[in-house]
Amino acid sequence: MLEHLFGSKTRAKLLTIFLHNSEKPFFVRELTRLIDTQINAVRRELENLVELGLVNEVEAASDDARRPGLKRKYYRMNDMFPLIQEIKMLVTKAHVLMERRLDREITGLGDIHYFALMGTFIGKTGAPVDIFIVGNVDPVATKKLMTRLEKDLGFEINFTCLTPQEFKYRKEITDRFLYSILEAPKNVMVNRLDKMDEVTPVK
Repeated sequence: MLEHLFGSKTRAKLLTIFLHNSEKPFFVRELTRLIDTQINAVRRELENLVELGLVNEVEAASDDARRPGLKRKYYRMNDMFPLIQEIKMLVTKAHVLMERRLDREITGLGDIHYFALMGTFIGKTGAPVDIFIVGNVDPVATKKLMTRLEKDLGFEINFTCLTPQEFKYRKEITDRFLYSILEAPKNVMVNRLDKMDEVTPVK
């Protein structure tokens, strides 16, 4: 959807990365790797974003000891851009539409008992995962879906899948990682766990 709004899939992916990492500088090759796109296309869209004022281009000395004095260009979001809040809202709404599609695709992976979007999907940094699933799913199909989503969105997705038995056991032994997920903010898309195993924030 975003590529239709911004005129280019590469531009949409770059914007998504910059908006989710507004304080982080990126080098061209790093961005090329993240969105899995040809470097010339990335350079072209970066030039467009810099010309629009959405992204700033900065030169900095390289930390490569073998090439002292070498300067490299990096790019970062321009938080002072006049329409930055409107663009952020637009991207957020596009992600909401994607969530609806994700709901259908995740539930199609198998017998899903619980599915929640966290972290990047709800604009929260520092979350243990971005997607949490409890159910019996095909691991190959799940990995394939996540890989495609990463390419579509332009950023890495951290996800965890547990079977209902694994979830119950980890909850019983007060597994630290599981409870960090339970305590984190989330958008619950599917919840078919019974009351004993219901995923609720720990008090």
